[in-house]
Amino acid sequence: MAEFPQLLHTVLDTTEPRRLAEFYRELLGLGYRSGDEPPTDGSPDDADWLVLVRPEDDARVLAFQLVERLTPTTWPDHDVPMQLHLDFTVTGAAELERQRERALALGARQLVDRSEDPDEPLYVFADPAGHPFCIFVG
Repeated sequence: MAEFPQLLHTVLDTTEPRRLAEFYRELLGLGYRSGDEPPTDGSPDDADWLVLVRPEDDARVLAFQLVERLTPTTWPDHDVPMQLHLDFTVTGAAELERQRERALALGARQLVDRSEDPDEPLYVFADPAGHPFCIFVG
């Protein structure tokens, strides 16, 4: 039987790893990998690599890597292409609206509103680092 590489996690570049990790931790209900939690003793939070896991099984989901600078996408304009985006689904229109409000409250910026699309209601957002992501009814 052939062995294939397995996806471990998706890594997002950011100039602020903790801020972006916190955004996705709150948005998706994830937890930190053991040892990646924010410091509680008053020491500086100088993490340059953080991993978020599913709380139920510690499976890795997202990682955040410090970069010196990051040019956010200009999508839907193509001067700086998207290159990658994350898709998240919800169960219905009411949940789509609830998650839209949560994403905005956590620091996302709304880019597109297709919530009235009869075939695939969705919103497109930019996270605090400028990475695009979609939440749609699926």
